[in-house]
Amino acid sequence: MRYDLGLPNTCPGGDFRALVELAVLAEEAGWDGIFIEDYITHWKARDAPTCDPWVLLAAIAERTRRVLIGTSVTPLSRRRPWKVAREAVTLDRLSNGRFVLGVGLGDTNDAGFSAVGEVTDARERAAMLDEELDILAGLWSGQPFSYQGKHYQVSEVTFLPTPVQQPRIPIWVGASLPHKGPVRRAARWDGIMPYKYTPDRSWQDMTPDDVQALKAEIARQRTTPAHFDIVLGGRSRGPDWEQERALIKSLSEAGATRWSEYIEPDMLNDMQACIEHVKQGPLRSD
Repeated sequence: MRYDLGLPNTCPGGDFRALVELAVLAEEAGWDGIFIEDYITHWKARDAPTCDPWVLLAAIAERTRRVLIGTSVTPLSRRRPWKVAREAVTLDRLSNGRFVLGVGLGDTNDAGFSAVGEVTDARERAAMLDEELDILAGLWSGQPFSYQGKHYQVSEVTFLPTPVQQPRIPIWVGASLPHKGPVRRAARWDGIMPYKYTPDRSWQDMTPDDVQALKAEIARQRTTPAHFDIVLGGRSRGPDWEQERALIKSLSEAGATRWSEYIEPDMLNDMQACIEHVKQGPLRSD
């Protein structure tokens, strides 16, 4: 099991260097990855000072040496895939091959879509996402590439340089369970970041049975034996640390490969307490 720290792309006062310093401290404290949310307007802190996560990740890439870095997740339908392709390779090379691209549809009530005229229909977003993923893989190949889709077209073009990571930058797909479409999408790529869908948006941890069923379904759909990550968590740490460790251990034994602990936006209001929390390191169960 690997242990990641998830950070919001908000920061009280707008001094986003504080998030960079948290990432540096997290690496020193033994965390295995740093993943930044990708919101234009944060769904939970809509009026909070908000940064561009890609620029932030570039700063983190320059200040760290070991941890994975990435987005969790980038809603690709509000991005141009060729621009994302360039940005991702740049981060991959700045970090010496430590960048992971997390993707998804984006929240249904995300003001980063509705307030600025982006596509809000989930089915159309899904179709756009699938086309964009194909385009990213093609552009990262370093070979002449063209594409004709419903939403995107690419005349023959060659993108260089290629990523440090080969055959390409890993792609992890966000998925709300039990919806089947995101699972099918994730099986085509390199990892899944699932959560349980609830109508009232309340949180429910996945169980070992859930993980075993998900792992079996992914294996049924995969066409390659390449490594595949199942990334769980995505919430803040509970008060009973031993209970948390027991849960993480049971999920690991069921097939999960990574646990992500989330720093809530309001936790950043007390930065000193947040620093001490990060310095304690992850709740390793192994």
